Amino acid sequence: MFTPHTAVDPSSTDILAIANQPYLWVTAVGVFVVIGLQSIIYFRAARKAGPEAGLTRQESIKAYRAGMVASIGPSLAVCLIAITLISVFGTPAVLVRIGLIGSAAYEVGAAGIAANTQDAQLGGDDYTQQIFATSLLAMSLAGAMWMVVTLIATPLLKRGTERLSAGKGATAMAIVPGAALLGAFGTFGLQQIAAGMGPALVTAASALVMAICLFIAKSFNQHWLREWGLGISLLCGLVTGLLLTQAGIA
Repeated sequence: MFTPHTAVDPSSTDILAIANQPYLWVTAVGVFVVIGLQSIIYFRAARKAGPEAGLTRQESIKAYRAGMVASIGPSLAVCLIAITLISVFGTPAVLVRIGLIGSAAYEVGAAGIAANTQDAQLGGDDYTQQIFATSLLAMSLAGAMWMVVTLIATPLLKRGTERLSAGKGATAMAIVPGAALLGAFGTFGLQQIAAGMGPALVTAASALVMAICLFIAKSFNQHWLREWGLGISLLCGLVTGLLLTQAGIA
């Protein structure tokens, strides 16, 4: 699993010789540990705040279950993307940059830009160990800036939220989050539709399955489908994409 330092050669195209170095595995494990501790802290804080927010134990358990089920579909999609990128970035980098922290599309884009600045193609014949190191550094610096911006912007946004929540702004605060979610997911959907026939059909199939799940849940009181609907629709989208690929459409 680990590769000795003697394999390091900046001009070599053997990326996995340095992509699986022990110190990269150590840093990846460190990130996993930190995120695990954060998850425990957030879970305990949510469980403590539930009664204060008027949530019963049953409602809290239902919310936890809905969150876990809804994460299955996106997690499977990330796993599939990660498997395809291991040969380009190595397992430790994929686990940290794509599996836990960043967006696959953003990370690959950042790495591609870093490689292009050195007249190389990401994963191509001229993709050397030196270019791999530059691409990994670009992804890591970009991810670090996400955290810095979050630390700076969160207190400012909190103040704005408190001001809007007072008086007439309470109505706006009830609308803004929903509008933001609709805008974000609507943008993602339109991007897929604009990408071509294959992605458009996958998007349509996923949306149709989700609509059917919600209809059944409402019409026949099958409330569990509200929790499982997202995961089911994403799985159907993956299957549709696979079938379209086999048919030569996508």
